[in-house]
Order: sequence, then structure tokens, then C-alpha cells
Amino acid sequence: MRIGELAERAGTTTRTLRYYESRGLLPARRDAHGHRTYDERDLELLRQIRTLQDFGFELEETRPFVECLRAGHPEGDSCPASLAVYRRKLDELDALIGELRAVRAQVSAQLARAELAREELAAEALVPGGPEPVCELGGSLT
Repeated sequence: MRIGELAERAGTTTRTLRYYESRGLLPARRDAHGHRTYDERDLELLRQIRTLQDFGFELEETRPFVECLRAGHPEGDSCPASLAVYRRKLDELDALIGELRAVRAQVSAQLARAELAREELAAEALVPGGPEPVCELGGSLT
């Protein structure tokens, strides 16, 4: 198939395919007229790359998976180098999850502090049931 058909079937652009080719991730085969030609294996390579990128993998991190497929493995993640990338990515994700948990705890504490401050302001209102305290920006504290 030609580059346009491959791009369409893979859900990407010809520009992206040329970029992958320049990075050595997609083979650069040409027919007698100099046109790029691709086959179903190339489509599978692209699907592997796109799936990994959807999961947050950088383009270079997809290389071991592509090489694994090129080596004839039915799945691009069954080679030792692919497994190592998975392990590194899991470590990165675990670290990010830890950071997000810490940020969430801080935001939760700030919310609790702000709600308590709002309740204290409302309790100090001069007239019971009177108007809500107003923020310095002119909005109500509700």
C-alpha cells in the first residue's frame, strides 16, 4: 500500500509516517517508481506505536516494541527490551501517582481550612441569618 492508504488505515497523517521513517521506526521501502510502499506488518508497527503513545510512552520508548515486532515476535512486548521499558514506565507512573496523592492531600487540607474559615466568618455575622460575608473581590462566599 502507499503512504496515503497506510496513514488513513492507521488514523494518522503522511507527515507523521515520514517522521517515523526518519527516526528509523518505520521501514523506508520504495517501489520501482520511488514511491514508498508498506504492508500489513507496517500497519501493525504503527498500531503498536500509537497504542503505546496513547498510554503516555515517548516515541523513542516505542523503539524496543517495534524492533521486537520486526524480529518476528507476534507481540511487540514479549522481548526483554520491551519488558524493561514497561518496568521503567511503571516506576515512572508509580512516582507520579505518589506526587499526585501528595498534591491531593495538600488541596484537601486547603479546602478544609477554607471551609472552616468561611464557617467562622458566617458565625461572626452581626445579624443572625443576615447577608453572607462578601469576598474582597465582590463575590459571595457561598
